[in-house]
Amino acid sequence: MPPPDWLPAMARISPWTVETFEYLYAIFARDFKDTRPLYEGRPVWFFPEVEDGKETIFWHMTTRNDRQTATRLPDLRRSERLPWVRPMIEHAGCDEGKAWDYQEADGSLKTYVWLEDQQFVVIMKKYPDGGRRLLTSFYVDYPHYRRKLLKKYERRA
Repeated sequence: MPPPDWLPAMARISPWTVETFEYLYAIFARDFKDTRPLYEGRPVWFFPEVEDGKETIFWHMTTRNDRQTATRLPDLRRSERLPWVRPMIEHAGCDEGKAWDYQEADGSLKTYVWLEDQQFVVIMKKYPDGGRRLLTSFYVDYPHYRRKLLKKYERRA
């Protein structure tokens, strides 16, 4: 199924060069630092913690933990879809996707915004005041995680 009309083009990250993270960071800054997206009329925020000169959340949205080396490596599918995160938050609940709150086993309430046909999800933490904190976004590349998301959707809060 084609992506929704409101979804922008993916970021051009091929070939990957030393400047690619700077290009992606400019997208992140535009979409999350210069102005904040709104979810259900409330600003979405993130912790300002910094690693390697950029916010930790930026690394969670562009890299993936490599289990063999225990380091974060570029994740091409996450990275190229970085321009999608803000529009997905702002169009949550549209016909093309799913958006729901789910109480996790630890008691925290998380908000999932999932474009199932595009296999991409944004995850935020929901606070008692209705505010949301951006946690991560990623391409759903494993069938078991897709099933897990579907179960969470079926058991949503």
